[in-house]
Amino acid sequence: MTPRLVAGVDTSTQACKIVIRDADTGELVRSGRARHPPGTEVAPSAWEAAFTAAAEEAGGLADVAALSVGGQQHGMVCLDEDGEVVRDALLWNDVRSAGAAADLITELGNGDEVAGRQAWADAVGLVPVASFTGTKLRWLADAEPGNADRTAAVCLPHDWLTWRLAADRQLSTLATDRGDASGTAYWSARTGEYRFDLLELAMRGRRPAVPRVAGPAEQVGMLAGTGRLGDGALLGPGTGDNAAAALGLAARPGDVIVSIGTSGVVSAVTTTAVADVTGTVAGFADATGNHLPLVATLNAARVLDAAASMLGVDHATLSDLALSAPSGADGLVLVPYLEGERTPNLPLATGAVHGLTLRTATPAHLARAAVEGLLCGLADGIEAVVAQGVAVDRVLLIGGAARSPAVQQLAPGILGRPVLVPPPGEYVADGAARQAAWTLSGAGSPPDWAQPGLQAFETPPTPAVRERYAEVRGRTDGQ
Repeated sequence: MTPRLVAGVDTSTQACKIVIRDADTGELVRSGRARHPPGTEVAPSAWEAAFTAAAEEAGGLADVAALSVGGQQHGMVCLDEDGEVVRDALLWNDVRSAGAAADLITELGNGDEVAGRQAWADAVGLVPVASFTGTKLRWLADAEPGNADRTAAVCLPHDWLTWRLAADRQLSTLATDRGDASGTAYWSARTGEYRFDLLELAMRGRRPAVPRVAGPAEQVGMLAGTGRLGDGALLGPGTGDNAAAALGLAARPGDVIVSIGTSGVVSAVTTTAVADVTGTVAGFADATGNHLPLVATLNAARVLDAAASMLGVDHATLSDLALSAPSGADGLVLVPYLEGERTPNLPLATGAVHGLTLRTATPAHLARAAVEGLLCGLADGIEAVVAQGVAVDRVLLIGGAARSPAVQQLAPGILGRPVLVPPPGEYVADGAARQAAWTLSGAGSPPDWAQPGLQAFETPPTPAVRERYAEVRGRTDGQ
């Protein structure tokens, strides 16, 4: 019997990755990948071109029965009334809208920042920062009012690519899902409704169309393609990258996923909505009907990239150096805000090194401080989620930097919990593929695919490392 195949797409910040899997067993059949251009402002057409190249490398999609797209969250894609892109998309890591975020907070609070934070948390489960789509729309309205006037519809990167792959490309057929919609700052995961008043606030009275929010496994269209790129496959709703990764890992309530990639992400699956007035925890939704409270940092794996570059070593040597230094690096602390920071909200911050002495001025100490600084920021994220009443039973460590032996061995002590590391994989694309199989089956829950083996790491807690990091971070605020 010929297996039914499904495709999962990860249209991430750096690349488009496609996995093609058996819809019933989840077995990987083939895959493909293509790079995205660098930068925080990108023409969406580049995502479509990369998808085509990745699909070709994966051997085409002609035998695929269903496809779903997981994508980078928060990006702003503006379309005119003819469906043409108004301007290059602003990505999640573009911080030019930091001032707009501050303005939106005080405006909703009638001039009072504290009241504004409470109002935003109550309305949509998050407090605006530069990453969220709503703040980028405010920047557009103020900096490029002509483009704001031309914007007939606004959508997210995964929404746009799904729409471009569909046979029917009317603005009215734009669709998204709960997971991605919950990161816009104008849709509430708690109520499941758009807050059009907040959209209009962001756009200074304008009200562009927004995608309908589809159910977790709802079909949103049919794939339009020719030849090797397929034609007629079902299109699932897709989701944001963090929700897709959780689905790919089959994360359940009580699981916390720590992803160390371009950004650092702490996300926890829970059955209840979260609203953090401090803005540290964003009250996102997941891709199954649950919630995914999330803490994100701008600086993650690139901290290790920068440290390796400074020391003139590769990542394997950086890891060896870090493990050769004592816990706490004899007081050397790296505050890793290398390109501004989202959590804490310091978009103009820079990195800082503290405790540099003749004793600590060694490659090993700096390597250790880099790994510990990265992990301390993520540990703060876990504690912020726990403070919102979310149970934490397991920590799953994924992302490119999760492959570092130093990260694996130091994480349990700094995070204060045992850590489970799955084998390297494309979990966002895998989650999208699992959603595609769910859409194809029409079942009430995702398919029960075999899950990857988990490698366990457990070491005694090292609270002194976090205490020293907190002391330095609090004194300097990363500036």
